[in-house]
Amino acid sequence: MTIISRGSPTLLRHFLDLRDLDAATLRAIVDVASAVKRMQHDRTRPVHPGRPLEGRTLGLIMSKPSTRTRLSFEIGMRQLGGDVAILSPTDMQLGRGETLADTARVLSRFLDALVVRTGERSRLTELAHWASIPVINGLTPHSHPVQILADILTFEEHRGAVRDSHWAWVGDGNNVANSLIESAARFGFSLSLATPPSMQPAADVVAWARAQGARITLTSDPADAVRNADCIVTDTWTSMSDEESQSRLDTLKPYQVNAALMAKATPKALFMHCLPAHIGEEVTEDVFEGTSSVVFDEAENRLHAQKGLLLWALGGDNWQSVARES
Repeated sequence: MTIISRGSPTLLRHFLDLRDLDAATLRAIVDVASAVKRMQHDRTRPVHPGRPLEGRTLGLIMSKPSTRTRLSFEIGMRQLGGDVAILSPTDMQLGRGETLADTARVLSRFLDALVVRTGERSRLTELAHWASIPVINGLTPHSHPVQILADILTFEEHRGAVRDSHWAWVGDGNNVANSLIESAARFGFSLSLATPPSMQPAADVVAWARAQGARITLTSDPADAVRNADCIVTDTWTSMSDEESQSRLDTLKPYQVNAALMAKATPKALFMHCLPAHIGEEVTEDVFEGTSSVVFDEAENRLHAQKGLLLWALGGDNWQSVARES
């Protein structure tokens, strides 16, 4: 595998939300991720089949706790031959009053791309505005698009093409739900979301997806949402941007994914969860550990999806060459 040459300096590939990329580009990222995974799992190949991002450095700013996002980007970048710089906001001059604009312009002189995990969406967008390198959304309270790339990859590994399948979301209409809605529009599957009336997904995200022709259904009844579903997705009831309370848990209790709810979906329906899970709250142990659960395949696929994304962001016009070599 040859080293990918640097792209045009005028070509700036931010990844802030799924809606920002067209369907063909997202499809290509997932396909490249799948190809890179096959290469890594092919025992006849060297452990590290090439270093296409050698000489590049990825920065990670993690202002929220992270296991899968941090590790998938850090390990993925290194497996592709690049380097990684871990940046804590408390250790940077941001903690002493340096502006986001200045920070973005300085980091652009040292790094080739930047992943940002933040509790404020506006900080992500401002960094992207001022940066002259690709900025990738590693999670905000509004969206979690890198997670959904792994979900699509996981579904297709187990059930084939995602287009025209039917998915269900059960629980809080949070950041992951928002990104799942956008992915329904881009990847062509229908999506039903069962949430408490007070926890519906962002109205502007739903409106955008429907305007793109996506089949999005909102309901407060989990049984309605999962009927004929090919995949059921949930998340922890208390996200990092939420304050845990007994009232919140009580409101979400009817939205637990259990065996009775799974039985209302198609016989081969998959269960997904972005992790970490709280067994006994949003999902029962028998479902989480059951044959329908693909949560650990989903977790592993964060690594491969991130590699596909990094190749797209940093690879220039020939970024898909990695897949052609698989």
